[in-house]
Amino acid sequence: MSKRAIRGASWLLTMDAARQELVEADILYEDGEILAVGQDIAGDLPSIDARGCVVTPGLVNTHHHLYQSLTRAVPGGQDALLFGWLQTLYPIWARFTPEHMHTSAQVGLAELALSGCSLSSDHLYLYPNGSRLEDTIHAAAELGIRFQPTRGAMSIGVSDGGLPPDSLVERETDILADCIRVIDTFHDPAPSSMCRVGVAPCSPFSVSRELMRDAALLARDKGVMMHTHLAENEEDIAYSLENFGCRPGEYAESLGWVGRDVWHAHCVKLDAAEIALFAETGTGVAHCPCSNCRLGSGIAPVRAMRDAGVPVGLGVDGSASNDAGNLVAEARQAMLLQRVARGADAMSAREALEIATRGGAEVLGRPECGHLSVGARADIAIWDVSGIESAGSWDPAALLLAGPTTVRDLIVEGDEVVRDGQIVTLELQDVIARQTTMARALRDTI
Repeated sequence: MSKRAIRGASWLLTMDAARQELVEADILYEDGEILAVGQDIAGDLPSIDARGCVVTPGLVNTHHHLYQSLTRAVPGGQDALLFGWLQTLYPIWARFTPEHMHTSAQVGLAELALSGCSLSSDHLYLYPNGSRLEDTIHAAAELGIRFQPTRGAMSIGVSDGGLPPDSLVERETDILADCIRVIDTFHDPAPSSMCRVGVAPCSPFSVSRELMRDAALLARDKGVMMHTHLAENEEDIAYSLENFGCRPGEYAESLGWVGRDVWHAHCVKLDAAEIALFAETGTGVAHCPCSNCRLGSGIAPVRAMRDAGVPVGLGVDGSASNDAGNLVAEARQAMLLQRVARGADAMSAREALEIATRGGAEVLGRPECGHLSVGARADIAIWDVSGIESAGSWDPAALLLAGPTTVRDLIVEGDEVVRDGQIVTLELQDVIARQTTMARALRDTI
C-alpha cells in the first residue's frame, strides 16, 4: 500500500501518551501503520479531506454478542431482569444455524463500524445446529473490521442446576478441544493482527469450576486472553454467595481469572475489595452502560475503578439487551451515568472518549491501537461536525456532548470501511434484507 494521508483535520484528538489535541492537522500512514501526525505534512500524497471534521482513533468495543442482533426487542424479554431475559431468549437462540450467526455478525459489526468502531471483541458462547466461531470470523474479515472473537461456552444445563437449556450446553472436553482448534487456526498475535482469538466460558452460573480453571490453563499455555461475565447484578452476587461461598471477584481469583490477560464484562456490583484486586492485578473491565440500564442491573462504579487504576473499556453488549450497537452513544451513556451517580464533574466527554479508544485497546491487550501516534495502527475515525448535530457547538472536540453519533469515514488498518457515511466493503442493504427475513421467520415460529 502506498503512503496516504488524512489532510486538514479541524480537530485531531490523538489520545496519545500526552493526550495531544491538534488543529488543522494531518496524519500520514502506510501499510496499515501511522508514519507521522502533525501540521502541513501531507504534501501531495493521496489524501482524505478532513476539513470541518473531528478525527479520533477508531473506537474499541470490548464486549458484544453479535448473534443477538437477530433478536432485538423480543416480547417477553423487554422488561425482564437478566435471568428472566435469558430464559425468554434461550429457546429462540437454540434454533440458530451457521447462516444466522454469519448474517447477524455482519449486521452487528457494520452497525459498530458506522459508529466509529474499528476493533471489536465478541463473546459467542452457544453453538446450535453446527454453528462455529468462524461464522463470525469470516463476517469480520468480509467487512474489514479488526476482530477479537472469543470461544465462549456453556456446560451446565438446567437439569444440572444451571440456567441454560440442556440443548445449548456442550461437553467440557469438546469445548476445550474446539478452543485449541480455533486458536491454532485463526489466532494471529502480530501487532497488525486483524483476528485474535480468546477463551471465554460464559459465566460462573453456566460452566463448572473445573472448566473455568482448565480454560485459564489452556489460554495461558496458548498465550491468548480470557474473558467472561462477572458481578453483573444482584442475582449474580446471590448465586455466587450461595453456590461458591464467596463473592464473584474472590471466585475469579481462586481459579486464576485475574491478570492483564483477563477482562470481565459488566462488573456492576464489584465492591471496594474487588476493585482493589482488579487494580493490583491489572484485570480489565468491559463497561456496558446501556445494557446495564436496559436490564436494570445498576450503575457500574467506573469512577472508582478508574481512580484505583483498573483498566476499563466500553462494550455495547448484545443487541438483544441494549438493543443498539452504537459505540459512541455508549460512550456518552457512560459519561452520563457517572454524572448521575457521582455529580456533574465525575466524568468529562474527553475521558469517556478516552475509555472508548485507548482504554478499550488496553483492556484487549492491543497497545498499538486506540491512539493516533507514530507506530500505531492506522485505525482512524472521521466525524463530520458541520451538520445539525454540532451546529452551534463551541467545542466540537467534545464530541460526546453534541454529536454526531455516526462517522463520515472509518479507516481500519489503512483501508476504508466507511466512506461518506456508507459501508463500502459490503452490500449492506442485501445483508439487512436477509437478516429481516431471518428475524421474521424466527418470530413466526414462536
